[in-house]
Amino acid sequence: MSKQIIQTPDAPAAIGTYSQAIKVSGGETVYLSGQIGLDASTMQMVNGIEAQIQQVFLNLKAVAAASGGSLNDIVKLNIFLTDLTHFARVNEIMATYFEQPYPARAAIGVKELPRGALVEMDAVMVLQG
Repeated sequence: MSKQIIQTPDAPAAIGTYSQAIKVSGGETVYLSGQIGLDASTMQMVNGIEAQIQQVFLNLKAVAAASGGSLNDIVKLNIFLTDLTHFARVNEIMATYFEQPYPARAAIGVKELPRGALVEMDAVMVLQG
């Protein structure tokens, strides 16, 4: 198996021992690391759940683009929320970033996330031809 490390300054730099994304095999499958609501230019958390959801999607979009794809190439999305009452807002905002057919996904309630984030998302992307 071959793997390519994906790194872009348009998404927050890794804050631990991980890569923003890894492209494997023939370059069709990309595993995107979890993104939280950090602004890539300041590395500071944006304020509030809505702003964090928006920022997470922008960060995923930047990593997807650096990998040669787009959000619409995501086939599996995992959403981690510290408060599941925000899930309806995630759905509303997600609909502005994705086109149908939407990716498979999971929503998981968690006690806490890095840097005090309210939401984190990771994804699996399959690039088309």
